[in-house]
Order: sequence, then structure tokens, then C-alpha cells
Amino acid sequence: MRSLNRLKWLHAFEATARHGSFTGAAQELGVTPAAVGQLVRALEDWVGHPLLHRTRSGKERLTLVDEAQEALLDITQGLDKLESGLNKLRGRRARSVVVVTASQVLMMNWLMERLNRFSETHESIDLRLNVTEKLMDVPHGEADIGIRCGQGDWPGVNKTWLMDEEAVLVCSPRLVPEGKITCGEWLATQKLIYDDTPHPGADFPSWDEVLQTVNAPEALESGLHINSTSAVILSALSGRGVAIVRYALVKKLIETGQLAQLQPDYRWPLKWSYYLVTPQQQVMRSEVNIFHDWLLQDVLSENE
Repeated sequence: MRSLNRLKWLHAFEATARHGSFTGAAQELGVTPAAVGQLVRALEDWVGHPLLHRTRSGKERLTLVDEAQEALLDITQGLDKLESGLNKLRGRRARSVVVVTASQVLMMNWLMERLNRFSETHESIDLRLNVTEKLMDVPHGEADIGIRCGQGDWPGVNKTWLMDEEAVLVCSPRLVPEGKITCGEWLATQKLIYDDTPHPGADFPSWDEVLQTVNAPEALESGLHINSTSAVILSALSGRGVAIVRYALVKKLIETGQLAQLQPDYRWPLKWSYYLVTPQQQVMRSEVNIFHDWLLQDVLSENE
């Protein structure tokens, strides 16, 4: 005989393990943290030993004991199978949901067009967007999959490399006189836009480094400082000055003529790359795996 109480215990335990807290699990399950804790303790009483290390500080106050690590994978797969079975009962009315997270600048300038193409060919999968600069939503199960740019040294996630990144020079085509695309002297007379957004570990080039590389004189103006990459790109589009930007974020704008790439023979490789990231303690559902593989293939085919 199957016990529905045990199913409730397992559901609470699996959610708690993903979130690292009763509070996070409670928000997902729509109950109180105390109720989640009671369900997990009931499961611990049934198995005869604790399943979680409990600490009073840190981002993840609850962590799995060694005996529970392997069991969690089976439990997650079992719950996913139950969800799949329920969707089959609903038949054609069932729609799968994939929660995708990315930063605002990446969503606007790189990802949105790809999401539209995916939806055109996968009508049974709904994409929900979680726009945030933080990675914490992925390891804690608040998103199914994320696209992130960095060194790839994030804890709690599995990652798949998408592509490397580099910096380029851009400005509005309206600013560039004929024949000045590669002119260092002209570049040094323009207003320089500074992206003050932190780029830890990326080796993002400074304007001094760029001007020296292209053999341009020292800049004449102090320039415009902006602490948002999105705003830097918008300022370049509106003709406010010349900017150093990540190439993937402006590739389409360059190809469509909305931005001009200055000094096209020069590019500055970054120590950041783009990755697909998924929760480490969660097996990818079939629809998440479909999106993962589609986006990977879309990027690889574009860069061939």
C-alpha cells in the first residue's frame, strides 16, 4: 500500500534540499516554513536518522548529509516522473514551462531574438523570463536554466560553455566622418563613454589601454561615466560618444548598421565566457533539456 503522507514528506524534503532552507521551500510549496519543517522531520523519523545538517548562519542553512545525497537524485527523478504522468493525463491541454534567467542587458541585446525563434518551433513549451543580475536563483531552484557571462566559477550549478567574449569599439554611424573608422587621431577627439559596471576577473580594457593599442593620442575629454552596460549601449546608439562594449551584446546592432564598429582590426579578448547554467542538485526535465540543447546548437551554428 502506498502512503500519500510519504509523498508529501518527499516533496517537502526535495524542495528544502534545493533551496537550502525551509523558508524557500515553503514559498515554492505555498505553505508555512513550520509545515515544511514538520514534514521533513516526519521523513527523518521514518528513515531513522537526520537528513539535513542544520546551521544557524550562512546562505544555505540546511545542507544534505552524505547518505541523502544519492537518494535525492532518485527522489527528484521520481517527482519529475509523477509530474510527467500528470501532464500525460491532461493530454494536449498540458503545456510545459521553462523558467529562463539572464541579466537585463543579455536578455535585451542577445537572448530575446533567440527566445522568439525557439517559441516558434516549440509551441508546447512556455518560456518564463526571470531578469536578474544574480546567479542565486539557479542553484536554489528558482529558475530551470540561466545564461550567464563570467569566469564560470559559480558554486552549486552545472555549466555548459556557449562561447567566449571580447570587447570592441562602437559608436553611432552618424558620428563617423567618411574614412575615419580606423583613424586614431579622430577617435581621441571624441567623447569617450566609460562602462563603470564591475567586470571582476574579465580583464576588461581601459580607455588608456585601447587608445595606446590603436596608436591614438591621449583623449582630450574626461568622458561620460555610466554604471550600466545597457545604458552604455543606449548612449552609443543615441550618439553620445564612443564606447567599449562586449561584442555579443552589439553584434546585431553592428550588422544592421545601427552601430558602427571602430578600429575593426582590433578586438580585446576577455577572460569571461558565456555559459548555460542549471541547478547542480536537480535533474533537467525533458523540456529544460530541449531548450538547453536547442540554444547550444543555435549559438554554435551561428559562430561556425
